Amino acid sequence: MGNFKEIWDRSKDGDREEQRSFLRVVIVATALFIVFMFIKKDNVIRWIEAGVTISRQERQIERNKEKISGMETHLDNLRNDRDTIEAYAREKFGYAEEGEDVYLIER
Repeated sequence: MGNFKEIWDRSKDGDREEQRSFLRVVIVATALFIVFMFIKKDNVIRWIEAGVTISRQERQIERNKEKISGMETHLDNLRNDRDTIEAYAREKFGYAEEGEDVYLIER
């Protein structure tokens, strides 16, 4: 098309008037979009960042739900299963039945 200044000179449109008019509209629209992206507070970049943040937080929520489910199962076992209570007491507090030897290894 030539020089950028020639795009704006309508006298040089000739038989390519529609193409050059479309090119002018595209240039103006692109310029406005770029200005909008950098000036407007709710721009596309922030939308993308917000989407990434939301996605990350949703994954964290799912991991936390899995942990909570595991903890609820363990808690239910501690409330209702004598073997689980004894194993927990032995592991966490070093308890033993009479006659058993307990060896504590510090980490």
